[in-house]
Amino acid sequence: MYDNAVLRQTYDCLVSIKNDETLTSRKIKNRLNELDGKEWVKLTKSWFIVNPPARTRRQLEHPAKFPEKLVERFVKFFTNKGDWVLDPFGGVGSTGRACKNLDRNAFCIELNSEFVEIGQHGLEKKAEFNQYLVRGDSLEIEFILGDHFGPDIPNFDYLVTSPPYWNMLRKSRGGNETTHKERGEQGLKQHYSESDRDLGNIEGYQDYLDNLYGIFEALFPFLHDKAYLTVIVQNMRDVDGTLRPIAWDLAKKLSDIYKLQQEMIWCQDNKRLGCWGFPTTYVSNVHHHYCLIFQKTK
Repeated sequence: MYDNAVLRQTYDCLVSIKNDETLTSRKIKNRLNELDGKEWVKLTKSWFIVNPPARTRRQLEHPAKFPEKLVERFVKFFTNKGDWVLDPFGGVGSTGRACKNLDRNAFCIELNSEFVEIGQHGLEKKAEFNQYLVRGDSLEIEFILGDHFGPDIPNFDYLVTSPPYWNMLRKSRGGNETTHKERGEQGLKQHYSESDRDLGNIEGYQDYLDNLYGIFEALFPFLHDKAYLTVIVQNMRDVDGTLRPIAWDLAKKLSDIYKLQQEMIWCQDNKRLGCWGFPTTYVSNVHHHYCLIFQKTK
């Protein structure tokens, strides 16, 4: 439970926000988003729980779909109605559907044509807003955007994405019964593709980081100045027991081109627990992801 001091501080914060809104509502427009003070405070908590809902049979073909509710949380905070959102690892269209729900425009790029076909269902045009999911390699974003928009390429207001967590999906999960193993037994995909351009197929860890860096470097010119980016990743334990700190290494590496502003922790509390390492070795059940917040400031 919260103690009285914490409750008092929260109350004082909300009173301050309310007074500030009253004094400035006619003078200052909130240009980052459309939230009021209470909504703003709630979404700045550094950890939160989002449990993915059940997926359709077709969506199950993607081995690591991330939930629309997760995307909506960030899109609501970092954009306004009508803004353009970019997702360079579009999957089966989670970002597009989240933006459709919130009246934002979205352009999502996905390497796997099967995932594109699945994700395009449900992205039919809504009013004046557009959500696109197209096949391509985000390293070639200049050509992809040029082919799609011609000379009228939008200046993207926000980027949100979840790239492959290196080659995690190709690693053995030991003797435990896992959702990953069950997918194989059901004839579902256990990894993304066989393409040599798929980051999930890269053998070397440093090569993976370098290739991921190259994609975000290619995206830089298409984001407007001061645009925010949210990159959702997870650290992983390799088969030899080595922890691969993907989130931390990526945060450091991308700081060369974007300003690292903060991290948020996305938790899942509905995943099954595996008896990893028992009875000799500590191995945690990893039920959280890092949401790295960057900003274009150069």
